[in-house]
Amino acid sequence: MSYHVESICDRRRFGSATRKQIVMYLANKASDDGTGIWCSKHTIARHTELSLATVKRVIRDFLAEGILLATGLRDTSRHGQIVVYRIVLEAVEELELLQWNTGSSATGVTVNPVPPVPATGVTVSPQPGSGRPQNNPKNHPENSPSARTSAREAADADLEPLWEAYPADRRRDRKACGQILTGAQAEASSEELAE
Repeated sequence: MSYHVESICDRRRFGSATRKQIVMYLANKASDDGTGIWCSKHTIARHTELSLATVKRVIRDFLAEGILLATGLRDTSRHGQIVVYRIVLEAVEELELLQWNTGSSATGVTVNPVPPVPATGVTVSPQPGSGRPQNNPKNHPENSPSARTSAREAADADLEPLWEAYPADRRRDRKACGQILTGAQAEASSEELAE
């Protein structure tokens, strides 16, 4: 795998996306001097998702143009022999360079610039009240401190007669008893609504 050969091929124009894709795949398999590329045309077709006929045609064109050079054969155990290629870096460097947009060119004059007139139209005035959004849980009336205080006072008012009626030597935790009473009242009210 050679980043050097890939970068040389990447900066050149090969004439089509298909040709560029195949040469970039071959450059990925090359050594730093462009040699040692041994992969079958079937493998190239499978990895580039091009047809085998297209791969064969492009490699034939590269050989005819002098971009590729067949340097020998390599024996494989499953498929017989594979042609070993070399990318001729001198031939690749003679190809046209890609034009990079450097950003130094002027874009031109704006025909209709936006006039510096103050904006007019509908203005939206905010509603008075809290700066918090409506969906903030702290902003809902049932979660407000006054609602929680009144709910706690109502629970204490319900608990007080029960607490006083209970024997003093058996009283343990007033807060836990209040929570149990509140839960029982909520359960009873939900059962009444279900009926």
